[in-house]
Formats: sequence, structure tokens, C-alpha cells
Amino acid sequence: MTVEQSSPTTLRRLSARLALIRDDTDDDKLSAGFLLVATILALVWANIGDSYESFWHTPVTIQISDYGISLDLKHWVNDGLMTLFFFVVGLEVKRELTMGELTDRARAAVPLLAAIAGLALPAVLFLILNPSGAEASAWGVVVSTDTAFVLGALALVGPRCPARLRVFLLTLAVADDIGALAIIAFFYTDNLRLGPLLLGCVGLLLIIQLRKLEVWRGVAYFIVAAGTWVAFYESGVHPTLVGVLIALILPVYPPRRSEVERAGELTRAFRQSPNSDYARAAQLGVLRAVSVNERLLRFYQPYTAFLVVPIFALANAGVVITGQTLADAARSPLAWGIVLGLVVGKLVGITAATALFSKLRPGSLPRGLTLSQIAGGSALAGIGFTISLFIVDLAIDSPELANNARVGVLTAAVIATVLGWALFRLSDWVHPPTEAVGRTLLRPVDTGRDHLRGPVDAPLTLVEYGDFECPFCSKATGSIRDVRAHFGDELRYVFRHLPLDAVHPHARFAAQASEAAAAQGRFWEMHDHLFANSDALAEDEIFGYAAELGLDMDRFEEDIRRGTYVHRIDDDELDAESSDFRGTPTFYLGATGTDLARHSGPYDAATLIRQLEEARAADGAP
Repeated sequence: MTVEQSSPTTLRRLSARLALIRDDTDDDKLSAGFLLVATILALVWANIGDSYESFWHTPVTIQISDYGISLDLKHWVNDGLMTLFFFVVGLEVKRELTMGELTDRARAAVPLLAAIAGLALPAVLFLILNPSGAEASAWGVVVSTDTAFVLGALALVGPRCPARLRVFLLTLAVADDIGALAIIAFFYTDNLRLGPLLLGCVGLLLIIQLRKLEVWRGVAYFIVAAGTWVAFYESGVHPTLVGVLIALILPVYPPRRSEVERAGELTRAFRQSPNSDYARAAQLGVLRAVSVNERLLRFYQPYTAFLVVPIFALANAGVVITGQTLADAARSPLAWGIVLGLVVGKLVGITAATALFSKLRPGSLPRGLTLSQIAGGSALAGIGFTISLFIVDLAIDSPELANNARVGVLTAAVIATVLGWALFRLSDWVHPPTEAVGRTLLRPVDTGRDHLRGPVDAPLTLVEYGDFECPFCSKATGSIRDVRAHFGDELRYVFRHLPLDAVHPHARFAAQASEAAAAQGRFWEMHDHLFANSDALAEDEIFGYAAELGLDMDRFEEDIRRGTYVHRIDDDELDAESSDFRGTPTFYLGATGTDLARHSGPYDAATLIRQLEEARAADGAP
């Protein structure tokens, strides 16, 4: 589905400009900044006259023949424009379930359990203060976390090296989104009408059929999606869920090598003989090689981050701030229930669930991620904002109650940010770092997971974080051979990945290839081959090396395509980021069983041997 093809040129230019801004800027801070500016503008606008309310309640009608839909501007934003936001959320959820963090149960177990507790406890606390009446229906306001605001706040007030905490919060946010979407679908649907709902389901089936028929024109999908949206609107189900459902039925898959090669052949044919038939074939070949999920996610993410969500905030965050408004909110169980649920519920639920799980399963928390950091991140998760304001509009009809609820959401966001900052600073004060970050090896050598050369119980250990395309790492292999020859069975050598994508475009694929070879028991053979050919690591060349080693090529290609072992590389990179280094090669060395120290200075064989000898002497080994 290529909406890009049918979009106006100005839309494509805008998308490219937004994507450029996103790629060249810290995305977390930038998107949170756009959202914050829109919120401030809404608050200022709402407090300088009546134009805010009159503007957003301007009726707009779309009429086709005898049928029309009439909504005010605010509800066109909430019901129409936010469909695109939920579409992108659905794409992200589908990708994480298929190819991302949620595919690895062991890695996802802690944040998933924490997310469930972070959904349930806030709702319980809210209902304690609002057990009945119109206020009770707003319990869904406190369950969700605003990912953009949380990650932006983490970048501003979080710990110095928040890499692992960021991954934890991202995984938690995806699970949180799934829960929030389910709550909207099941608990905020009124007056269900089966006839239009069946028509909506037919629309979804038509989209599936269009995909099977390989229809690539975006206008066909747009017409069917618009009709499906209308059907869901008439059925009583909130129409924004159409975006989620369409996203979930669109396929996501890693690029297949055969399809990428086919696209290259078609492109070469067009270059040699430019004509409309070859142009169409080349276009379709490229589109087939990359899943529609990834293409649409890439295209629409800038719109939702920098346009849709800020416009939503502008339409929904405007609260008239007067002494009477604040006094009403201060006396309102609804506002206090929202603050209690988001601030206390998220903090206690996520932190307690994580602490309990890590106690029941020691080692389930990655090294470098502490409970004090999780407590700070859990406090930030109390920033509900986008979906919280969205559910306020769904759950509450009374303008006075809705105003109290919005005050509660905004107050909770401020308190959660300040509380997160305070917990991070308290952690630094109670547990001040005793040495520079990353001076000792963060994650101990795991003989069941790490790649080792030498005896498992050797008295000395040398760990390298390397990049297969790095010329310095390639030269260092000679030094390491000499070091291993000097110590013999007294040394175990460990290799970990740190591909430097900015300067070495083939390094990541080479790392994935080495892990795919490791799955067939040939890691070190591939390791040596890659370093021996560090200037020739194109994809075809690496597949040639795998064939030379006699690997099962079908299994090798499938492991790389699906990213079966990509988490190993990600973990090594997180070690490096958490340890505050980004250069290769980086060495840690010392006596086995002690804290391995980061090596600084030259890494020639003589220097490494001397450092290891000193470590052995300091340890008292013979």
C-alpha cells in the first residue's frame, strides 16, 4: 500500500522535511518539545477570551448526497485525525510482536509484568476514590503512559547512561499501548449497532483481499479505509480503532534476500531500458522487498509525532485556569483519583512488580539496570497525557467534570516529571558512583552466552568489544593472537559486538552473520574470516564466506533475515552505551573471578601482556 504515490507533492515534501528533522535531531526530546509547546499554547489560548471554545466547537459537515457526518472541529481531531495516531501505534505494536522486543519472552517478561501492574493498580486506586457515579467511568484515564513525553522527560532528567532503562520503558510502553487499546475497544463503546459493525468488518476483509491481490495504489486503500471508518462510526465503536485494526492486519516481515536481489535486477533493467513497463516492475519489486508495515511506519511517524499529536493537545489541553477552576479541581475526587492513579499507581505498580519478579527470578534484570532507576522511570510513566486526555473525551459528558479531569491529567504530568527527577537524583545521592562509569566490565562473562576462546576456567580473561569493519580491530587480531600464544591455557578471550553504523555501513550485517554462523557452531571460523576480509564485507561477499565454511545456507539466510540473534548484538551495544564508550576496539582485562578493568592506552601485544601479568600478580595467582 503506497499512499505516497497518491499523495500530493506538497505532502511528500512535508513528510520528507519532518523525517529529516526527526533523523537529525534527538527524536525523544523533539517530539516531546512539540507536544509541550502545543499544550502551553492551548492553555494560553484558553485563558485569553472565548475564542478557544468557539473555534474548536465550530461545526463541520461532510456531506455526500443524502448522507453526511457533522462534528465540531475538536471531534474531527479526536475521532478522525487521531485515527492516524492509533494507526501508527498499531503498526508499532504489530512490529514489536512480530520482530521486536516482545518476540523474546525472557527479555520481555519483566517489562510485561510491570506493564500489567502499571495498568491495574492505577485503576484500582482511582476507583477507591471514585467508586460510583459518572466519575467512575473515567477509570481508563489513569491506565496509559504517554511514550513521547516519558522518553523526552527521561532524556532531560534521567540518569547519565539511561540506555537500558530506555529499552525497559519502551517495551513497557508497547505493552501499555496494547492494554489501553483493548480498554478503549471493550469499555468505551456505547450503543453498539451490529449492521454498521458488520459493514466495517467487510471493509477490513476487503483490505486483506486487496493485499492478497497485490493492489499497490494507495487510493484504493484510502477509499476502503474511509468507508470502514464511517461504518465503525455509525456502529458505536470508536472509529479510531479502525486505524489499529488496519495496522494489525498489514503484514510485517524482514526483507527476503531473494526479493531484494530481484528488485535490484528490475532496477538495472529499467536503467538499461527506461520505459513505463520496466519502471512499474522496478517499483513493485522494491515495494515487495520491504514490508508494508515498515514503509508506512516510516512515512507516517513524522506526521503523528510533529503534527497529529500536537494538534490533539492544542484541541484538548485548553483548560481555563482561574481560582474557581483550581478550587473545584482541588475538591474533586475525580481530579485526585487521576493524580493518585497516575502518580502513585504507576510508581508503586511498576516498581513493586519489577522488584518481586527480580527476586523470584534472580538475574532477570539486566546488569546496569537498578531498581532505583526503575523507580524513577516508573514515576515518569505517570505522564499519561495523550491517551489520558483522549479517554477523558470518551468517558465524561459533563463539561465541569471533564475540566476537573484535564486539570488532574496535567497536574499528574507535572508531579510525575518532578518526582522522577527527584528519585533519579536521590539514587545518585544514596548510591554515588565509586568510580568512573564503565571502568569495570558491566556484564560479567557468561560462558553459556558469550563467545569464548580458551579454557572456560582460565585464570585470566580478556574481553574485546569490536567491529568487523573497523581497521583497528582487524589489526588488533594480530596482537590478540600473540597474547593468546603467550599465555596459552591461562587465558580466555571473549568477543562482543559494537558495530559503528555511522562509519562502518557493513559492520552490523557482519555481526549478524557471525551470530548466524555461531548457531551452527562456526562463530570463530566466521570471526576470523570477517576480520581477514574487513575491507570486503558486502552482503554477497559475506554469503560467499558462509558458503566457503560449509554452512547450511538456507538456515543461515533465514536466521539473518528474521534477526533471530540480533538481541545478542543489541545487548552488547547497550553494555557499551551504559559504560559510556563508543570506540572500537575496547578491551577489559583482569584475573578471572574479579572485576575486569577497562584497558586504556595502546593495545599492542606487549602492552596487553604486561597488563594481564600485573592483574595476575595483583590477584596473587602463580
